[in-house]
Amino acid sequence: MTDGSDRPKTRADERLATTDAPVTPASVTSSEASAVEGSPARTFWANLNNPFALGFFLVLGGLVALVLGLAVGSLSTIIVYIALALFVALGLDPAVRMLERRKLSRAWAIVIAYSAFALVLVGVLFLILPTVIEQIAQFVTDIPSIVTDFKSTDVYGWLASTFGDPIETLTNEVLKFLSDPGNIAAVGGGVLQVIVGVGTAISGGVIVVVLSLYFLASLVAMKKSLYQLAPARNRTKVADLTEQITDSIGSYLMGMVTLAFFNATFTFIMYLLLGLQFAALMAVVAFCITIIPLVGPVLFWIIGSTVALFLNPVAALVFAIAYLIYMQLEAYVLTPKVMNKAVSVPGALVVIGALVGGTLLGLLGALVAVPVTASILLIIKQVVIPRQDAKV
Repeated sequence: MTDGSDRPKTRADERLATTDAPVTPASVTSSEASAVEGSPARTFWANLNNPFALGFFLVLGGLVALVLGLAVGSLSTIIVYIALALFVALGLDPAVRMLERRKLSRAWAIVIAYSAFALVLVGVLFLILPTVIEQIAQFVTDIPSIVTDFKSTDVYGWLASTFGDPIETLTNEVLKFLSDPGNIAAVGGGVLQVIVGVGTAISGGVIVVVLSLYFLASLVAMKKSLYQLAPARNRTKVADLTEQITDSIGSYLMGMVTLAFFNATFTFIMYLLLGLQFAALMAVVAFCITIIPLVGPVLFWIIGSTVALFLNPVAALVFAIAYLIYMQLEAYVLTPKVMNKAVSVPGALVVIGALVGGTLLGLLGALVAVPVTASILLIIKQVVIPRQDAKV
């Protein structure tokens, strides 16, 4: 007979040899228990070793991602409408809260602020829009004669003598292209597509107006619902951060609309004083472009000066100088007063955000890119950096 000393030693025997404590189930490590009993994680990865199961899960995940991507793509227009309506509501909220501070109830403050907003829209549609449409048609019709008249100016003579035949060849090609009404229609995407685009813009505007009214009326409830999604210990911090972000976005949007209105008014007055055509059209163009921060005024300075150059070179020079002076006045006087409550964003990030947003979503993307960037910076300053500073 042999005693138990000849059998192989187990881990429990080795532990018994090194310690005087008896081997109990509690002394067995978790790795040993999982090796004996089997853990759910081990079972899951063991099942994934089956190529068929692995391929099935991968293909199923890819199909779900593809369906979600297609759904988001199909709903992109609706998503843009919702985002624009939310930004309109946030932009009107500072005016509502200002009226609330004057002892008005929120319901009456919303009625007054939204009525003023609706009156501005109606005024633009019925007073400015017909004139703008008329001037667009006149501009398209007068393009050949404008180019022909420009060829007889001293500026064109200087350009032709300086740069030679390329200037004359380029001008003739432009004139030949613009003389064909079919080319103008092709540039605009065709008459039918233009009509469809106008109809879509009108219906989209109605949807945005209605949605923004609902968002403005339920903005306080929406914020409270958002706070409840955060853990109870963090709700105060989340509420404070959300209020700062919404206040900053509202102040920013109101400020940009105000600055764009000043730009449009200045452009309209300068075109009238200089006797240039298309004053109303260029004022609308100025409003739409200069609502983009930092990049917009520079871009419109080029556009407005170029259009004025074809109409009257001397007046174009005066307009270019006057608008440069106005840009300095706006940068150092108007912007600090109008945008004093908005979160400041470095200039480089403003340009990058406007370019990225404009590439992705056009004018709307360029408009919302800066407040989104400001919100991200605020979260980084008040959440991410304090957490990193707390780590030692």
